[in-house]
Amino acid sequence: MSEQNSPFAKVTGVNGNIVSIEHPHGHLMKNEVAYVHVGDEQLKAEVLRIRGKTADLQVYEETAGVKIGDQVQLTGELLSAELGPGLLGKVYDGLQNPLHSVASAHGFFLPRGKYLNALDNVHKWAFNPLVRSGEKVIASQPIGTVQEGRFTHKIMTPFNLKGEAEITWIQGGSFSVDEPIARIRDQQGREEVITLKQKWPVRIPIPEKLIEKRIAERKFPDEPLITTLRLIDTFFPIAKGGTACIPGPFGAGKTVLQSLISRYSSADIVIVVACGERAGEVVETIETFAEMKDPKGEGTLMERTIVICNTSSMPVAAREASIYMGVTLAEYYRQMGYDTLVLADSTSRWAQAMRETSGRLEEIPGEEAFPAYLDSAIKNIYERAGVIENLDRQKGSLTLIGTVSPAGGNFEEPVTQSTLGTVKTFLGLSYDRAYKRYYPAIDPLISWSRYGLQLKDYFDKHIAPDWTDSIERVREILVKAEGIEQMMQVTGEEGITQDDFILFQKAKMLDLVYLQQDAFDPVDVSVDLNRQKENFTLLKKIVDTDFEFNEKQDASAFFTKITGIFKNMNYSVYASGEYNKHLNEINKMIEAY
Repeated sequence: MSEQNSPFAKVTGVNGNIVSIEHPHGHLMKNEVAYVHVGDEQLKAEVLRIRGKTADLQVYEETAGVKIGDQVQLTGELLSAELGPGLLGKVYDGLQNPLHSVASAHGFFLPRGKYLNALDNVHKWAFNPLVRSGEKVIASQPIGTVQEGRFTHKIMTPFNLKGEAEITWIQGGSFSVDEPIARIRDQQGREEVITLKQKWPVRIPIPEKLIEKRIAERKFPDEPLITTLRLIDTFFPIAKGGTACIPGPFGAGKTVLQSLISRYSSADIVIVVACGERAGEVVETIETFAEMKDPKGEGTLMERTIVICNTSSMPVAAREASIYMGVTLAEYYRQMGYDTLVLADSTSRWAQAMRETSGRLEEIPGEEAFPAYLDSAIKNIYERAGVIENLDRQKGSLTLIGTVSPAGGNFEEPVTQSTLGTVKTFLGLSYDRAYKRYYPAIDPLISWSRYGLQLKDYFDKHIAPDWTDSIERVREILVKAEGIEQMMQVTGEEGITQDDFILFQKAKMLDLVYLQQDAFDPVDVSVDLNRQKENFTLLKKIVDTDFEFNEKQDASAFFTKITGIFKNMNYSVYASGEYNKHLNEINKMIEAY
């Protein structure tokens, strides 16, 4: 091989995880994967910036021992995800190394420079063809299926296929992910072998459309992602295929909230991206999901979950890759028609990794030393969420919920502000509510959802004709009650009118029995929409009733009693004898006034 065509370059400088290289003839490509050779080790890296014959690499390993003159192999390939059957139930790092397999092969201390296949290349999958030889196919078209646990996994033609191609050969049977199952011939006469897996660059969205033919068509999100959390579903809904963020200070319950959303939401497949969180939290998630029965069906929760695990103890550079990897895997299953949910915990760590890399590249910093392109980077990730209709006329969705960990709970810092300018649901966690042991600690006065009007037709049709308007009226009461409470802190109960005091008591009851849920109670932890509708309708009846009390103490005693009964009803199985008993007690108390 001539020097001009050589895939090798030389190291010219090292600055932390940034390694500068030079190629003799400048054959370099942005985001190309490279391997830095250190003795017998090969450290995986990615080209970030090119300047003529030189380039800067982001190395996804510790760079101890790398020196000037070391050889660097350029692969000519972009950082990609392996897509195929066998992804579900796996735990990967940000580069899609299967961590259980790495531990089995090399022990529990992850070795540097060791990379394994993301998909098991020994396991056989039963492939059932959907097309025959001679048929024409286009990009992303299913040509067969395999059964992946409880899911029908569609084997699709390459996503980058241009125009039509002809199936020249296809076979059914049991195959590993690397064995040929079909061959196609494109319009230029080039033949390509199809296997059960394909690769796709993680930084490029899986295409929704081609100019020549439709691959998948993006649709307007018109259904809610049901989380079974009353505060979210009723007041701050998230659309299937939508975006949301959960910012809050440390200890406010972000991880618990995300965990419950992943368990009980109406998504088919959940991808948890731990892009820099503490290792203990990730281990707890893996252990819990592996043992917990799936609320949506048989088997364990882990059987429909993928964990991308790049914790704070792993190389900082891989934090950035982890979120792209998780979104790409979600897009793959969305392309099949499944509702996927990506939970990124936390995007603050991802942004901090970008800040560190940007600093080492000596780029002009933005606010608080974050890169100037922070805002566009966050938008690029969240814009990959959405709803598509695939070639089978099936709708698939990708919902992206990211947590943000602003220092000191300061929502004015750059990562939170950039995220708020992108997402359509903001679930702000409050330290004060968390300190009072309110769960979820979402502050109803600062949180918002732009999906309210977008989902109005759905809620008015499936819940109640005036559902959305009723929510707004109740929210107004919460806002008014906040002002009354602030006045009471100055003047005491004597300084407000009887009507204001009753309004405050109504809002307090609403907060205690509806906005809060008991995450440790097997009944109250998850509330479906029918029960939410019935409970909210009952609460609105209480709120709309003009109660008259002689003294404020009488009003306080009444609402304390009805709140206690309502909370006991929350802990009762829906429509059970105990539930109906508490329901009748509440109705009798209302009718007595």
